[in-house]
Amino acid sequence: MDFSWTEEQTRLRTEIIEFATRELNTDLVERDKDGEFSRDNWRKCADFGILGSSVPKQYGGRDMDILTAVVAMEALGYGCRDNGLTFALNAQMWTVQLPIQNFGTEKQKKKYLPKLCRGEIIGAHGITEPDAGSDLFSLKTIAGKQGNEYLLNGTKKFVTLGPVADVAIIFATTDVSLGKWGISAFLVDNTASGYSVSPIRQKMGLRTVPMAEIILDNCRIGADCMLGPVGAGVSISSSSLEWERCCILASQLGAMERQLEDAIQYARERRQFNQPIGKFQSVANRIADMKVRSETARLLLYKVAWLKMNNKPAMLEAALSKLYLSECFVQSGLDALRVHGGNGYLTESEVERDLRDAIGGVIYGGTSDIQRNIIAGLLGL
Repeated sequence: MDFSWTEEQTRLRTEIIEFATRELNTDLVERDKDGEFSRDNWRKCADFGILGSSVPKQYGGRDMDILTAVVAMEALGYGCRDNGLTFALNAQMWTVQLPIQNFGTEKQKKKYLPKLCRGEIIGAHGITEPDAGSDLFSLKTIAGKQGNEYLLNGTKKFVTLGPVADVAIIFATTDVSLGKWGISAFLVDNTASGYSVSPIRQKMGLRTVPMAEIILDNCRIGADCMLGPVGAGVSISSSSLEWERCCILASQLGAMERQLEDAIQYARERRQFNQPIGKFQSVANRIADMKVRSETARLLLYKVAWLKMNNKPAMLEAALSKLYLSECFVQSGLDALRVHGGNGYLTESEVERDLRDAIGGVIYGGTSDIQRNIIAGLLGL
C-alpha cells in the first residue's frame, strides 16, 4: 500500500484548502448560533466540483478514485471550519449519490446525478425511524404496491438535509413476511403527494446543517421510483454504510489537523509564568497526543480507501476507522479546548464549536457501540 500523494492530488488538496478558506468561513459564528444552512456555500462547493468528486463524468462528475476523493474531503475539512457543511456534503455524496450511481437505472442516474452534482437539487437519506435506530432493519415504514404505484406510510427520523431536500432515498418494507430481506429502497421527490417534513430540529452541534423528520402519509409514487430490485434495501443500505464509514469522516480528519495547528500556535503565543504555555509538559503532552491520534486515524482511513479502490472487502476496516476517527475527534476537541483554556470556552474563539460538532460523529453512520459490535462479530465473537 502506497499512501503517498501524486502531484495531481497535492495540487488538488492545495486548491481545495485555498477555496474553502477563502469562500466558506464567512459569518460562521452567527450562522452556527442561528442554525442557518448556507445554500450559497453549498452551490459554491458544487461549482468547484466537490459534490461531483466520485461521480462519473457522463453524469456531471469528476470521476475521482476513492483515495483521491478522501484526500479532497480531508482538504475541505481542513480549510472549511463549518463542520455542518462538510458533514452535509459528505452525507449527500456517499448516502444519496453513490447508491443512485451503484443501484439506479440509467433513467434515474440521468435524472438525479447531474443536478445533485451541480447543486441544483439536494438529496437526503431516510432510513432511521422512531423505533429503528441502531436496529436499522426493524422498520415500520410500509410500501404497499397498487398496480404501477407504491403507497408509502411511515416516518423517518434524524434526516440530515431533510428540510431542504428535493429528493430522498426512503427505505420501506415491501414484504413483511421476509423480515429485513423484504426491505426495498425508493427515490421519493419532495413534491410527491403525502410527503411532508417536520419543523427543523435543534441540536447540540452541526447546527448549520438542518435535520428533521420526513413524514409519509399515503405517499404515492410510481413503481419506477424503486432504487434497485425489490428486496434490495439491505444490500443498498449495507453498501452505503460501508462507503459512508469510509469517507464521511475524512473531513473530520482535516479538521483535526487544523485543530492541531491552531493549538500549537496558541501554545507558542500564550504566555504564563514568563514562558509560552507549550513549555509546560502537561500542555505539550496533550498536543503530542493530538498528533498521534491524527496520524493513526489517517492511516486507518487511507487503508479503507485503498481497499475500496482495489475492490477488496473493507467491512472490518471501515468499522475500525469510523469508531477510531470519531472518538479521536471528540478527544482532540477536548484537548484543543484545554490548551486554549477559558478563551477556548468562548463561542467567538471557534474552538468550542469543533467539540460540539465532534459529538455527532460517535452517533451518525452507526454509533460507536454498534461499530464495536460489528468489529467483535467479524472477529468471531
